[in-house]
Amino acid sequence: MEAASIAKVFQARGGASLAISLVIMSTNGIPLPAKNNVNKKDVNVEDSFPVVDHLPSCESIKSEPIVNRRELWSYYLYYNGDNSVGPMSYAMTLFQSLAFSAGYDPSKGPGSSCDSGGASAQCVLPWLGGTKSVSSIVLVANGVSFAVMTTMFITIGSAADYGTFGRWLLFVITIICWGAQFATISLTVPSRWPVAMALYMIGFITYGATLVFYAAAFPRLARNTARSRGLRTQYEAGEITKEEHDMEESMEKNRISNISTQPRPGPPVPKGESYLTIGWKQIWLAVKQYKKLPYTFIYLFAFFLLADGLNTTGTLVGICQNDKFSFSFLQNTYLGLAQAITSTASTLGFWYIQRYWKLNTKTMFVVTNVVTVMIPLWGMIGIWTRKFGIIGRAYNVVFGLFQAPYYAFSQTMMAELSPPGFDNMFFGLFGLSNRASSTIGPNVIQAIIDNTGNNWMGFPFLFALCAAASLVIWFGVDVEKGRGDARRWGDETRRRALDKGELVGTI
Repeated sequence: MEAASIAKVFQARGGASLAISLVIMSTNGIPLPAKNNVNKKDVNVEDSFPVVDHLPSCESIKSEPIVNRRELWSYYLYYNGDNSVGPMSYAMTLFQSLAFSAGYDPSKGPGSSCDSGGASAQCVLPWLGGTKSVSSIVLVANGVSFAVMTTMFITIGSAADYGTFGRWLLFVITIICWGAQFATISLTVPSRWPVAMALYMIGFITYGATLVFYAAAFPRLARNTARSRGLRTQYEAGEITKEEHDMEESMEKNRISNISTQPRPGPPVPKGESYLTIGWKQIWLAVKQYKKLPYTFIYLFAFFLLADGLNTTGTLVGICQNDKFSFSFLQNTYLGLAQAITSTASTLGFWYIQRYWKLNTKTMFVVTNVVTVMIPLWGMIGIWTRKFGIIGRAYNVVFGLFQAPYYAFSQTMMAELSPPGFDNMFFGLFGLSNRASSTIGPNVIQAIIDNTGNNWMGFPFLFALCAAASLVIWFGVDVEKGRGDARRWGDETRRRALDKGELVGTI
């Protein structure tokens, strides 16, 4: 399909997403919680984390509004509307298509066509005084995007725990993401491939940021549903045990995560700090607590490597599929539909299985993770044969059936291991491990492709990376102990703040 046609349909998709998201972002009818009585005098970052009791008193519960149906469905709608169809699938196809059309066959020299009769399987473009394959350029774009996300999450991730900064930050980056997608209407000729690259990167970066800052609202919502409040009341009254409370609260988190904002502000920024500096300080202070939160940081480290491998695998699969289907917008739509249908069915199916058999989050994560790790192994088949491999529609079906619930359970795992009240700080680290981790994979894979001229040779490295990281999570992370460590850390920080009379946060 011509680039102009792809861009026009891309705009239609973006317009639908925009309409849905504007409705969601405008739902502000939730009452604001009572403001904390904060003494800002001589407050510093280390002593003023937004802290909470792991099971708050009745008074602190009353200060935070119960999540109502409108707010919860706003969360669900944004979650489903903020998918990767625009900024990742179609944008990458358009970028790669324009770059391929502008490139030339290195065996025939400049001026030749990459898709003419008798052309080799390689296509290169001028790059920094030399040449680089189109596939490598796409991977470089991804690597740079993830590096930018890393800086963004460290700088402003923790700042979203304070005041209403997180809400407005999410709104602004959502608008930028929409703008980048709508701007692709200008991409009508191959010579504009650098513009396509820039728009793809802007859309990809802001899309990744929306995922992180939006997901950070999830633990706070889950703790304030009517069911979660009722469970806490029962626990405090001695009607249920701690184990029963933890299991049912975990189920509530999984329910919201599998089906899936509002003004729920945190405490004010400490005196003498700014939104641009507090993130770096809090990330450093949080990392220094690794001895008190060992399982949380083991999970973050292992997930950093796992996400790097899986994110890069997805990009490499997309490159291979675009080559096979000649950048067909229609074929990409078919693949996306197959993935969307199976993702919806499998997510609800896994949630039913978990709820029926009362399976814990880690068990569900391991089951889905086993299959997702097999995806790069499946891709290795392409090294020897193209008759049976990862590039057909079967990949999108497998991805939908197992990797969609994998993302939901990995997010819930992070919620289980995060100290309550520190949502944006630890989900900022999670975002660093997830969206911003992939600075290693794309750079290694693009070097492999440049040296071998074969896209498929990148899959063995990705399989080894994913397998090693998965084994660490499977056997090295104890969620039950990690949840207890997180609560104790929150309690200790709260007591320190209370002793100094400086700051008491809310959930």
